[in-house]
This record gives sequence, C-alpha cells and structure tokens, in this order.
Amino acid sequence: MNTAARSLQDVFSDPRAARALRVGGGALSIALLAGLAWVAWALGGTRLDTPMGQALAGSAVAALATALGALPALFLRHISARWEAILLGFGAGVMVAAACFSLILPGIAAGAGILGGKLAGVLTVAAGLLLGALFLLLADKVVPHEHAAARRHGPDWMQLRRVWLMVFAIALHNFPEGMAIGVGFAGGDVSVGIPLAAAIAIQDVPEGLVVAVALRTVAYSPWKAAAAGALTGLAEPLGAVVGVALTSGFAPLYPLGLGFAAGAMIWVVSHEIIPETHRKGHEQAATLGLIGGFIVMMLLDTALG
Repeated sequence: MNTAARSLQDVFSDPRAARALRVGGGALSIALLAGLAWVAWALGGTRLDTPMGQALAGSAVAALATALGALPALFLRHISARWEAILLGFGAGVMVAAACFSLILPGIAAGAGILGGKLAGVLTVAAGLLLGALFLLLADKVVPHEHAAARRHGPDWMQLRRVWLMVFAIALHNFPEGMAIGVGFAGGDVSVGIPLAAAIAIQDVPEGLVVAVALRTVAYSPWKAAAAGALTGLAEPLGAVVGVALTSGFAPLYPLGLGFAAGAMIWVVSHEIIPETHRKGHEQAATLGLIGGFIVMMLLDTALG
C-alpha cells in the first residue's frame, strides 16, 4: 500500500478524524453544490447566444476545471516542490500569453475601431492595465487572506481560520480571471472569449491541484481540502457577470475592460504566482514551466482565434 493510500486509511480509521471529515466535508460539499446550482440556474435562464450566456458558460468551464484539478487531493497528500513550481509556472505562462494575445491585442484593435485611432486604442488599454493592477493592489491590502506557506495579508482584526484565508487568496485572483472571461465575451466576438476562457480553464487545473494539496499538508481532510479548492473556482462566474455588466453597455468601456482584465492577470502572475514558484529554490524549473505554458497558450490562441 503506498503512502497516500495509508494516509487516507489513517483518516478513516481515526474516529475523530472521520467525524471531522463527515462534518467539514459535508458542510463544504453543500456550499459547493449550492454554488454549482446557482451557476446552473444562471445558465438555464440565459440564452447562450448572448454575451452574458457565453460568459457564464465559459466561466463555468473554468470553475469546473478548478474543481477537476482539486480532485486528486482526495488521494494525494503531497507533491514535490519542484513539480509544484513547474505546474504553477505553467499556469503563469498561460495567463501571461492570454493577457497578451486574448486581451491586450484585441483591446487595442477594438479601441482603435471605437475611438478612431490606434494611439487612442493603445492609451485606453494602457489605462485599463493600470486600473486593473491598482484594483488588485487595493484588494490585496483590504481583503484578509493568506497564501499557502506564506505570511498573512490584509487587516489583522479579521480573525478568520487559516483555511478560509487561503481560500480567499485564490478566490481573490479567480475573480479577475472571471472578469476577464466576461469582458472577453462582452464585445460579442467569440474569437476573443473562447481562447481566453480556454486559457484560464487550463491554468485553473494545476492551480486547483496545488491549492487542495497545500490544504492537505496543513492537516485538512481529503474531502475538505478538495471541496475548499473547488469552491475557489466559483468566484469566476461571479466575476464574469460583473465583467459583462460593466463593459457591454458603453462601447469605450470594452477596450478599457480588456486592459483592466489584463492588468489584473499580470498583477497576479507577478505578485502571487512567480514569488511562490521561486520560494523553494526551483526557479529554473518554474521558468521552463512558464515558457511552456506561454507556448501552449500561443498555439491555442492561434488555433481557436
């Protein structure tokens, strides 16, 4: 019997651990099912040939990708620091490429068409980039959260359990990813929205795995860790709704919104993911993962765009 199987067996053989597994896992499973039910209800009441319907569908796929990535935590208690760095680096490369090819370049093109000049399009997207970065800078300071194996952030007066601080950390950067999907579909051009949603879903798989396994390493039960990792993906449909609502009513907000989403995603890569991949001394492996993710997304954008 391998180590992971023995660890899982130990959880079920300890009555107190089994009780905690049933209670904690049950509560989180109910919350997860409620969130998925909301997504299903929203999709059921929205036509898929509208920007809102397409954004909800794309963000639901990304949320499910996070849940899919979290499932192996039911059986795995640990992944090596090297593979964690590679997986996170791959996700970072996908996000950077998506920001460039699926947000910034289409944003400049859309801005040029709407505002009557390429320079105006560039300046609009640049303003959006700055606003997106400033938004996450502010959120990082005011929302209590904690990165896996790192220090706490946000106000000290919010005494939340560590698991929820870690969940908030991931949800904090899943929300702008959802906004990016929403903005991508807001213009009615699926050639922008589909590659972007695919990119975010791809990077959500290793992210969900890393988060759930990290929760297991700090003594959370398999079901609780997997459910908490999956729950973080539900921030994406919410972000998608906000993204469509903010940018679909006034044309100049569309290129600004694409820039905003790109700025938020680049902030996440630089401020959250890259420091985490370099924390344990596997910088080269993480960088190779990033380049691999960038290439995959560049090819995907070419194929789907």
